[in-house]
Amino acid sequence: MSELVRKQFYITKTQETLLKNRAKEAGLTETELVRQAIDAQVRKISFARTSLQAWREESSFIRGLMAEGPVKGGRNWQREDLYER
Repeated sequence: MSELVRKQFYITKTQETLLKNRAKEAGLTETELVRQAIDAQVRKISFARTSLQAWREESSFIRGLMAEGPVKGGRNWQREDLYER
């Protein structure tokens, strides 16, 4: 078995009851059932693939802005002005 890492988390009383019952039905430890559930869920999750081309375009845009140098005349606002009051 691969190296195990200790994790501690909270579940509801209902989840605890379900976990105990399912583990007993399956003849598994609660821990093993949780591991299997994590593995199964992670396989189902699909993350949107980011477009490498979009990142390249964004990077090019930012480099272009940086190449222009500081804004002439400086800024006339303070960081705090950006926040609603």
